[in-house]
Amino acid sequence: MDLLNALNELEELIESSSKIPMTRKVLIDEDKVLDLLDHIRTTLPEEIRQAKWIIQERDKVLNDSQKEAMRIMEDAQKQVEKQADDSEIVRQAKKVAEEIVHRAESVAREIKEGARGYADDILANLEDNLGTILRQIEQGRTELRK
Repeated sequence: MDLLNALNELEELIESSSKIPMTRKVLIDEDKVLDLLDHIRTTLPEEIRQAKWIIQERDKVLNDSQKEAMRIMEDAQKQVEKQADDSEIVRQAKKVAEEIVHRAESVAREIKEGARGYADDILANLEDNLGTILRQIEQGRTELRK
């Protein structure tokens, strides 16, 4: 049972509980609610671990793209040095090297932006889910206090 299932079960428990006439209050099985809250508490760390894993993967992708960009730049530099004999060849090699570096930097930038956007989307989704969970827990606790 994952976090959302536990929350759905808590919501169903509240909705299916006996209602006190003339009020918005319900009678809830305390043990069931406490069991569900315990399960939610144990599930939250897993969600957080997943978010950390996503961030680590994003960093890995960024590092790999930077290494690839450096490798491409080194390859371009070697290519330029090999063709240094003739000035026309040197001029053309510099142009090709600059294009390769520009493309490598562009690819690295796109990968980096994509990874950041993906990680941000995942973290925003997690933040929304956690906010929803927190609100539902607060509502449940408020209902329990009444």
